[in-house]
Amino acid sequence: MSSYVTRKTPGNTDWFVADRFGMFIHWGLYSMPARHEWIKTREKISEEKYDKYFKYFNPDMFDAKEWARQAKNAGMKYAVLTTKHHEGFCMFDSKFTDYKCTNTPCGRDLVREYVDAFRAEGIRIGFYYSLIDWHHPEFPIDQIHPRRDDPDAYEKSKDRDMKKYAQYMRDQVTELLTNYGKIDILWFDFSYKKDPKFPDWMKGKGKDEWEAEKLIATARALQPEIIIDNRTEIEQDLWTPEQYQPQKWITHPETGEKVVWEACQTFSGSWGYHRDESTWKSPEMLIQMLINTVSIGGNLLMNVGPTSRGYFDKRAEEALKVYGEWMKYNSRSIYNCTMAEPEFKAPFGCRLTQSNCGKRLYIHLFDYPFKFLELPGFAGKVDYAQFLHDGSELLFREKTPGHFSEGQSSSDDLLVITLPEVKPNVVVPVIELFLK
Repeated sequence: MSSYVTRKTPGNTDWFVADRFGMFIHWGLYSMPARHEWIKTREKISEEKYDKYFKYFNPDMFDAKEWARQAKNAGMKYAVLTTKHHEGFCMFDSKFTDYKCTNTPCGRDLVREYVDAFRAEGIRIGFYYSLIDWHHPEFPIDQIHPRRDDPDAYEKSKDRDMKKYAQYMRDQVTELLTNYGKIDILWFDFSYKKDPKFPDWMKGKGKDEWEAEKLIATARALQPEIIIDNRTEIEQDLWTPEQYQPQKWITHPETGEKVVWEACQTFSGSWGYHRDESTWKSPEMLIQMLINTVSIGGNLLMNVGPTSRGYFDKRAEEALKVYGEWMKYNSRSIYNCTMAEPEFKAPFGCRLTQSNCGKRLYIHLFDYPFKFLELPGFAGKVDYAQFLHDGSELLFREKTPGHFSEGQSSSDDLLVITLPEVKPNVVVPVIELFLK
């Protein structure tokens, strides 16, 4: 069994650290301008102009079953959908606002369709819920609000009541965790400090403003096992590094304990659908990000931004296929795996994962070596070796390199695997070692 112990969590994370790979879905009115999900504040768009998107939102090609099939085929075991992003638009039929999908030409509860379709494919259900709301009349204007530079911003904001907004959030979270069956993940986003460049009255927002203790207590009372992230500014189950690749297991800043964590990433540089964005990641990068994350004990939540008509565009579909083709043959090195035990050191250009039971070790070949892979410290520990993608045997020898190398001496702990000189037709080949 794996010897790694993580900090205890209030929710049930057992399934989470076994499944390892999920789909993030950022979808809302911002898919219509198709210039980034923060467009309302980036371009300081007025409510009147932004209402045009509400007036014409109609994802006529949305097929939740097709989304679920693509997620499953990509090897994703859970999903997290934006039920409400910072723009304040709700993708569900909430009783507490008129600013929702059922009041647009769409006329459908999109969260309901997502839940039913993904659950039918055996994919666990997660809800993203923005703590920020640039539409709500009681949400105070601050440094990231679209109206921050209006000459009368202070007058517009001074009488807004954050307590009323906090109650609104509790009411909506109650709806989300009551009306859609068992929900596995609740992903809040996000707390932020005051920027000193802005006036003193433009405060940042954190746990006190969100009334986070009440918000979390509401969620836990309704769904006791649910996984909740820590972006309310109160530590819960999940730490969520965003848009970077950690180099080691995330640890608690005070105790140093290993924590349950999930890297959230995008196929390109935007979360919402961005028609003209061009920094799409290569197949090698996509697969390596997943492997890197699991090799240091984390999960990967990879984002798709659907179009305003409700489908995944061609670039997103191709990226999902990259995962699907690789995971079809190599998922055993991801599911139910974690960071390798310290006795196993990854050779240059490789990443290691190890099964939670400890019986199998996986070597991911980022840099394919020429014919021989030397593994110091592995002698006497390996019973059998094979390529994971096709189950073909890989011969190995111990203590001697097994190749001509002038001046190289034998080593009692050395294991050398003989590889085909031509790299297999796999983005990242994986060697599966059965340990003694």
